[in-house]
Amino acid sequence: MARALGRRLGLAYVNSGAMYRAVTWWMLGRGADPEDAAGVVALLPEMEMECGLEDGASTIRVGGVNPEGHLCDEEVNQNVSAIARIPEVRRVLVEKQRAYAERHDLVMEGRDIGSVVFPDTPYKFYIDAALEVRARRRALQGHRDAITERDRADTSRKTSPLTIAEDARVIDSSNLTMDGVVGEIIGRLKMKGLKVAE
Repeated sequence: MARALGRRLGLAYVNSGAMYRAVTWWMLGRGADPEDAAGVVALLPEMEMECGLEDGASTIRVGGVNPEGHLCDEEVNQNVSAIARIPEVRRVLVEKQRAYAERHDLVMEGRDIGSVVFPDTPYKFYIDAALEVRARRRALQGHRDAITERDRADTSRKTSPLTIAEDARVIDSSNLTMDGVVGEIIGRLKMKGLKVAE
């Protein structure tokens, strides 16, 4: 939905979740135990991560390698929440996420974008759906993680927990198409005074 919204608005699209998955993939490839935060942090200085844009969407290279084909690997699915709750990992990636906004107007998706990464943006949307709908959609995207367990891990982590920003507009997408969600967001943006090209 965020990618489609970015295309509709003519803005860059950034997938912050892919960044955490890329770090997880790289750490697993180095033999790191995701539950050993100190071990993961010790490896961070060795991780060369380049974040860019190509055709209006975010790109990632870690150690000169594009990990895109591995971001939905089962091992990554099972360990990304453990990596994402490490404060030092989040600090590194939040810095990279904010750097995008220094160079581009953008649409960014993620579990702490409105609450932590860009708390001052006036344009915040929290997209929700019934549990079974979310599970089905993630399976279609290749994510085989357990939604309830992922939510529990992300809402209970000490650093940047998943939460709904107080000024975010909540949209229940359970019975909406992607175009329907995008249309509702654009309608809300217009109400907030943002000029949107038709």
